[in-house]
Amino acid sequence: MQPLPDVIGPGLRVLFCGINPGLLSAQTGHHFARPGNRFWPALHQGGFTPRLLLPAEQSELLSYRLGITNVVERPSARADELSRAEFIEGGQRLVGRVLKYEPEWLAVVGVTAYRDAFGEPKARMGRQERVIGSTRVWVLPNPSGLNAHYTLPKLAAAFAELEHVS
Repeated sequence: MQPLPDVIGPGLRVLFCGINPGLLSAQTGHHFARPGNRFWPALHQGGFTPRLLLPAEQSELLSYRLGITNVVERPSARADELSRAEFIEGGQRLVGRVLKYEPEWLAVVGVTAYRDAFGEPKARMGRQERVIGSTRVWVLPNPSGLNAHYTLPKLAAAFAELEHVS
């Protein structure tokens, strides 16, 4: 499988950062491609896009000054298949991308991924103290269908909170 390409460019308002590509995303080349993933509905309902985008329309995000990348590049069926070393290495790569493209916000979708990638075991959802260059950091809930703690309305509300400040 080919690495999943980033949807990224200069002048982004928010760079969303997933944990790693799922197998379907890696196969299709589209971020958050699994039908049960709630990223695209939460993005729309949270106010970032005027309509619900399909994963195949991910390049349209750039017109809204939004982008997507991942902490870990290796695809897997579940995030718990990834090692701590992969998260640490991915966090270092992510810092490089953020410094290169300088988005206003980096939004990591998954608090555990953020904690592991940046060595912040007590991090919580929302705005973080960490700044990468001039980029502020926000942590959102993981939109995977496996994250049953967050319903779509709760996810959308979390996304809306970031949209309000960005």
